This record gives sequence, C-alpha cells and structure tokens, in this order.
Amino acid sequence: MPSIARLLETALYVEDLDRSCDFYERVLGLGPVLETSAGSRIENRALRPLHIPGGQVLLLFPKGSATKTAVLAGGTIPPHDGSGRLHLAFAISASELEEWRERLKSHGIPIEGEMQWPRGGRSLYFRDPDGHLVELATPGLWPTY
Repeated sequence: MPSIARLLETALYVEDLDRSCDFYERVLGLGPVLETSAGSRIENRALRPLHIPGGQVLLLFPKGSATKTAVLAGGTIPPHDGSGRLHLAFAISASELEEWRERLKSHGIPIEGEMQWPRGGRSLYFRDPDGHLVELATPGLWPTY
C-alpha cells in the first residue's frame, strides 16, 4: 500500500489577505514562498503561500476567492473554500515555549488557553486576525509527536 510522507500544505480562508499574511510573517516568522529575483513578495490577490520550515506550506486565500474551477496552463484546480473558525497547530521545541509566550505578549496577542498533555507535551492557544485558533505545541502531544 502506498504511504503518506507528511502534510504538504493546508489552507486558511481569510477576510484580509494582507493583514493575515502580515500576522503569520511578523508573529510566527513564516516566510513568503513566491518571491521576485529582487526579493520582494509577488503580489497575488488570489493566494498567498507561506513557507513553514520542514517543507510545508500554509496557503492563505481570501474568503470566497476559490469557489470556481481554476484553469491554468498545467491543468485545473477544483473549487474549494472554507468558513468559520478553523484550527491549526505548529510544532515548536519544548525549550522555546517560554520564548514563544513572550513573543506573543510582545505582539499584544493574548494566550486564550494552555494545556499540559498526559504524554508531557504543552500547548499554547491564541487567535489569528480572522479568529482561527492557532496552537503552538511541544513534543509529547501525540504518540507520533
């Protein structure tokens, strides 16, 4: 049976693409995937992909922008969209948990919840500008992490 290697990308649907991109770049340190040779971000009103270390991508789409089939030179991408408050978790080192707590505080982002997991992992929960629940989790959350 073929196997899955890792999660490659996930998407959030946001009200304000620039605001959300700024949040994920400034607060979490994610970087733009698409850049010009001069190093400035390619402005793309339909999509903003952000690099997550480990070869993963967070796709930011304006809400309602991907509801029709996209026809591109290489083929088609079926419609997709999402609404409501979603959840995503980023893996962090246990030794950096307090540093992350201070970083969130320095950006004026309240920590909405914390969890000490039975396997020893710890999680911090906060909201992005669209109300999506973001989690920073240390090892010991799952048997696989």
